[in-house]
This record gives sequence, structure tokens and C-alpha cells, in this order.
Amino acid sequence: MTWLPLALVLSSGLAHAAWNLLLKRSHNQEVFAWLLLIAQVVLFAPLAVFLISIGGIQTQGWWFILGTSLIHVFYFLFLSRSYIHTDLSLAYPIARGTGPALVPLIGVIALGENITDLAIIGIMSIVGGIFTAYWGRQILLITREPSKLLKDPGTKYALLTGLTITAYSIWDKIGVSYVTPMLYMYLLSLGASTGLAPYILLRHEVKGIQKELQFNLARILVAAVLAFFAYAAVLMALRLSNVSYVAPAREIGIVFSVLLGGIVLKESFSKERVIGAIAITIGVFLIAIG
Repeated sequence: MTWLPLALVLSSGLAHAAWNLLLKRSHNQEVFAWLLLIAQVVLFAPLAVFLISIGGIQTQGWWFILGTSLIHVFYFLFLSRSYIHTDLSLAYPIARGTGPALVPLIGVIALGENITDLAIIGIMSIVGGIFTAYWGRQILLITREPSKLLKDPGTKYALLTGLTITAYSIWDKIGVSYVTPMLYMYLLSLGASTGLAPYILLRHEVKGIQKELQFNLARILVAAVLAFFAYAAVLMALRLSNVSYVAPAREIGIVFSVLLGGIVLKESFSKERVIGAIAITIGVFLIAIG
């Protein structure tokens, strides 16, 4: 991976960790995330109009925009259901670890990408680091009895979340060859916010939305900008490098999350999280030099 996509992925990871920190401090995470998407649609509308006026969108591009919007709707629904049915510490590594494990395999088979030996070691280090950071000493107990894990409905939703991450990573790699990354990101936000509207309105009603706006409007606006930049940077990196490298490397955001959680939220730096963060960092470094 060359320096420019690496810089984009690193900055994306920091922005992703920052907006997730704001999400964690919200009153209602589902409503906050939906309002964040709507804020993106409003804030970046002038940019979208400008980009359409100078370049337009190829016909094939609309199919990819529709597809990624639909995938992201399912991603949001599966992720929220996984957190309802099981603990974050159990669901998160399954959701985030599945993509980096599967994307390189699909990238090689379906897209014909080449992966160096160093990068393969780096990808394995990242996946291992994710599970170590969140499962810690429980990892041996969990892997000894995987059937118990699969019986948990939250685990199933977390696995489905990981599969949607895999799907949109591969899909968007192809999609940005037809649509410029910034416009692709904007239309993704527009499509996902529209697709999620019925679910949010039925589940939380207008009062819940008004309450979130009342207490967190400023945070929603800041998070909207950070989240927009975070994934737009990933899309730009996908134009410049293999998805087999970009998808695992963007998990550097977990390292930034651990740091921000300790500094801002005063969360403890457990030995497992430190080891996991180091493993992820080493993995990203190996991908970079590989």
C-alpha cells in the first residue's frame, strides 16, 4: 500500500473513532445515527450539486449507489439488533473481525487482487488483534465451544453485520470506479437515511427524535462531518489500492477508539486491549510495507 491510501485510511480511522465516541455519548444511538445521516444530506447538498454539474453519474453508477444504500440499511439494522441481544464486547469483534478476514479472500478470488506474504501476516495480525482486544482471556473458552456462541441470537446478528461489511467493502470498491468518492458517499447517505426512515419513525416515534435533537444537535452535526469524511476517505483509498488491504487496515480505528476511550471516557487500558491494539498496529504496518 502506497503512502497516500495509507494516509487516507489512518485519517479515516481517527475520524471514525471520534464520531463513534460521540455516538456512545448520545441518548439514543439508533436515532443519533439516523439523524447523523440526515445531517450529512443537508450539509453536503451543495457539494453534491456541484459534483453532479461538473461530471454527472454513469448509468452503472446508479446501480452501485442503490446497492450500497440497501446494504448499509441492513448493516445498520443487523448491528443494532446484535447490540440489543448481546453485549458489545461479544458482538463487536465478530462484526468487525469478519470483514477483514473475508474481504481479502474475496478480493483475490473475485477481483483478481494480489496480496503479498507480509500483507497476509498483517491481515492475520489485525483480525487476531480485534478478537484479543475485546474477548481477552475468554477467547479460549469461546473457541472451545463455538456451538454455544452460534446459539446466541446476538452472535448471529453480529455475524450478519460482518457479512454486510464484507459485502459493502467489495461492492464499493467497484462502485467508486463509476462515481467519484465524495458524490458516492453523499448518495449513500441519502439512500441509507431514506431506507432507515420507516424503521426509525415506527420504533422511536417523533418524540424520541425531538429529544435527541434537543440534547445532541451540536454533536450530531460534528459527528455527521466526521463520519462523512471517515468513509469518503476509505472510498478514495479504494480507488488507489486493493480492497484486500484497505478493509483490514481501516480497523486501525479500533486503536484510536481504545486511546480516545481511555483519555476522554476514562476507560481502563486493560492488558488485553493494549495487546490487541499493538497487534492491529503491527498488522497495518505490515500491510503498508508489504
